[in-house]
Amino acid sequence: MYAYRDILNFNIKWSYRSIITLALLAILPNWIGMYNTTIFGFKIHFFQYLIFTAAMVYGPVGGIISGAFGSVWTAINMHNPYILIGNMLLGFLVGVFIRLKWNVILAVLTAYIIQMPWLWLTDVYLAGMPVKAVNMIVVALLFSDLIMGVLAGLSTKHLKKILKSSS
Repeated sequence: MYAYRDILNFNIKWSYRSIITLALLAILPNWIGMYNTTIFGFKIHFFQYLIFTAAMVYGPVGGIISGAFGSVWTAINMHNPYILIGNMLLGFLVGVFIRLKWNVILAVLTAYIIQMPWLWLTDVYLAGMPVKAVNMIVVALLFSDLIMGVLAGLSTKHLKKILKSSS
């Protein structure tokens, strides 16, 4: 079991490869955030994959870094700076729960549930979005988060091996 100070550590050997990987996990969500697909009338987003990957490899601080830097384009494009804080919260929480040895689905779902009041309140009351639109986002993000969380969980094991072999 992790002590609280261990949960917040990166717990990784730093090398050029691990630094570049974290930088990519922090920057690329901006690019991936430009793309989505519609399934059953809901927009499925892909940017969470990299935020979750950063959280699973580098811990809660990696999740914060990826959530913050990776949300800049979306926040600017939607004129909604609160997205940055919401995605920082999402990345941080997934990182904490994964460090506590929760399974990926439970970690992502719990982080989603904790993040949703922030998202709903800021989108409706501070960003002025219509309630119906925000409710659609809430449902779409549930599916996106779960799908991207599972994919990140599957690929993270391989990424950790690659980073470990480079140190």
